[in-house]
Amino acid sequence: MDFIPTLILRFEEHSDTDNAVAMEAYLKNLFPLYGIKAPIRKKIFKEVTNHFKAELTCENIIHIASLLYQKKQRELHYCAIELVDRFLKKKYKVDDIQFIQKLITTNSWWDSVDFIAKHILGNYLLQFPNQTSQVIQKFSTSEHMWLNRSAILFQLGYKAKTDSKLLFRLCDQHKSSDEFFIKKAIGWALREYSKVNPKAVGSYVATASLKPLSEKEALKRIK
Repeated sequence: MDFIPTLILRFEEHSDTDNAVAMEAYLKNLFPLYGIKAPIRKKIFKEVTNHFKAELTCENIIHIASLLYQKKQRELHYCAIELVDRFLKKKYKVDDIQFIQKLITTNSWWDSVDFIAKHILGNYLLQFPNQTSQVIQKFSTSEHMWLNRSAILFQLGYKAKTDSKLLFRLCDQHKSSDEFFIKKAIGWALREYSKVNPKAVGSYVATASLKPLSEKEALKRIK
C-alpha cells in the first residue's frame, strides 16, 4: 500500500519550519505540523489521491484513515477525515458510526471535530435518519465534550432539513455549560439555522436564557 508513504514523502518535501511554528501555536501546540498551508496541502492531497485512486476503495478507506490518524502530524489527520468524506459520503454502513465516534474522540480539537460533525456525522445521519435519535442521544449525554459539541453541530449543513425541535432541545440541554466550545457551538448552530428560519431562532433565543456568548452568536444574522 503506497498511498500513505507517498503522501508523507510529498508533505516532507513541502514542509516549512517557520510556518509550522506559527501553525502549531494556533492549535495550542497540541500537534506537530509540517507547516504546509491549506491550499498547498489540498493540492498535494488531491494529486496523490488521484494517482492512487485504484487503491482507495470504499472497503479500505476506514483502514487507511485509521492509519493516518495514528500519525503525529496534523496535516495527516486532515487527510484522513477528508478521505472519509470524499469516498464514503452516501456509502456509509450502519456500523460506521463506531469509527465516526472514534474520529471525534481521537486527536480532538475544534479544527477536526467541526469538520467531522458537519461533513461526516451529518452526512451519515442523512443516510441513516433512523439512527439519529439513538446516536445523538448517546453523544449529547456523553461525558466527552467533543461528542456533545458534535451533537449540537451535526445539522450545520442541513438548512431547511434541520430538525428544529431537536436543535432547540440540544441547546436547552447544554445551555448552562460554561465550556467555551459548547457555548460557541450553540450560538453557531442557531446562527446557521437562522439563515433558514430567523423567526424561530429569534423566538427561541428570546425565552431560552442562553449564556451571553451563545446568544450573541445566535443573533448575529437576525436584524
